[in-house]
Amino acid sequence: MQIVLAVSMQLSLILSVIFTLYVLLIVVPFLRRRSRRSGEPGDLEWHLFVPCRDEQAVIGETLEYLLGSFPDTHVWVIDDDSDDDTAVIVAGWMQASPLVHLVQRRRPKARTGKGDALNAAYAELIAWLGDGVDAERVIVGVVDADGRPAVGCLRAVAGPDYFGDSSVGGVQIVVRMMNRDVHTPLPSSGRLRNFFARTLVRMQDVEFRTVISAIQSARIYTGTVGMGGNGQFTRLSALQSLDGGDGKAWRGSLLEDFELGVHLLLAGWKNRFCPDTWVDQEALFDLRRYLTQRTRWGQGVMQCIRYWPAVWSSRKISNAGIVEMTYYFLQPWLTLIGTFVYPIPMIFLATALLSNTEFLVDFLTRGGAALLGTYLVAGLAPFFLWGPVYIAKCERKQGYWRGVGWGWAYVLYVYAFYVTTWRAFGRLLTGRSGWAKTRRNSEAAIGQPVARES
Repeated sequence: MQIVLAVSMQLSLILSVIFTLYVLLIVVPFLRRRSRRSGEPGDLEWHLFVPCRDEQAVIGETLEYLLGSFPDTHVWVIDDDSDDDTAVIVAGWMQASPLVHLVQRRRPKARTGKGDALNAAYAELIAWLGDGVDAERVIVGVVDADGRPAVGCLRAVAGPDYFGDSSVGGVQIVVRMMNRDVHTPLPSSGRLRNFFARTLVRMQDVEFRTVISAIQSARIYTGTVGMGGNGQFTRLSALQSLDGGDGKAWRGSLLEDFELGVHLLLAGWKNRFCPDTWVDQEALFDLRRYLTQRTRWGQGVMQCIRYWPAVWSSRKISNAGIVEMTYYFLQPWLTLIGTFVYPIPMIFLATALLSNTEFLVDFLTRGGAALLGTYLVAGLAPFFLWGPVYIAKCERKQGYWRGVGWGWAYVLYVYAFYVTTWRAFGRLLTGRSGWAKTRRNSEAAIGQPVARES
């Protein structure tokens, strides 16, 4: 039993150390990053795509914000055959502003995924622009129906390191949670439920503003910056280089944003991450809705592993980039393996403690205690550190001890990824690939599903 315990613990430790080294590699560029020069947005032509399916709760306020913040930018709202008054609200805004456009899709061609919805807007934009347009100057942004890009967003991504560089095809900005400071997200519920809800919201803000931003900052050096679903900007000429004449710049993955970034890299374009600006979106405070959303994302990453051979054979991606993308492609599959590998030492120790105290004492005194301590530190520290990093880099006013508390909360938060990864794997095995649109916080769903399948 000692041999099995030692081997399993060492294997878990090796995986944990590899992950710890990876975390250190992404933390350093994140903490050392510096602001870049901004550009002149007037040198480019801007179009924002806003995919919508049953978004009457938020689309009116979003249009008001976008038109007020970006008065020279066209907004293309894609109504994916909504059952509510989304299209009616947008039509009213079209009467008030020539910058608002409505792209309507109808079943059976509607509700086939976000990528298809974006392709519909892309086709209408091409037709609206007509012949002779300088596609190098046209920038297409994607904003969620509840998205709030920073007022200076376009100036930042127009900078010389971003769309001021003609070789750059895509730029991704930081994503923040707009409701991160809401103390009582559930006014009609008690303290415990509200504590859980606001902590879940805060963990999403920690994740996006530190973990994901750190990964993207490191990808600047490997040349493999990924695109996100909100706050994503792409040069029109880059999109045209991907459609292959079929009018489809976005493809069929449930993670169409990351998939787009992969296609841009394979086509020879550069992707950039701009940490100097952001888009605010609403975090989910309902656990079931959160798990549904993350299951869809996890399944999308699993689907994208089909691009692994193309990445490995590409001459347009560096060796470091291939290694980084390989790790990302394998991450959900490693999570599945880790579900079995990581608990084994704890199970063996618990069994030994209950059945054979002498064995446990012997194991711990022969170096097992040091191995166990290292195992725990290596397993927890890479997640805990994001709480203090979040305070140091993003929310200094919150105080150090909150950072410590949020660090421990993030340790618990990441265990949800095991649940969503297995759910995603189950959907793959059963052939379910419909796009499950998660309900907004403001949508009442009593007795209804938390998501709507395509």
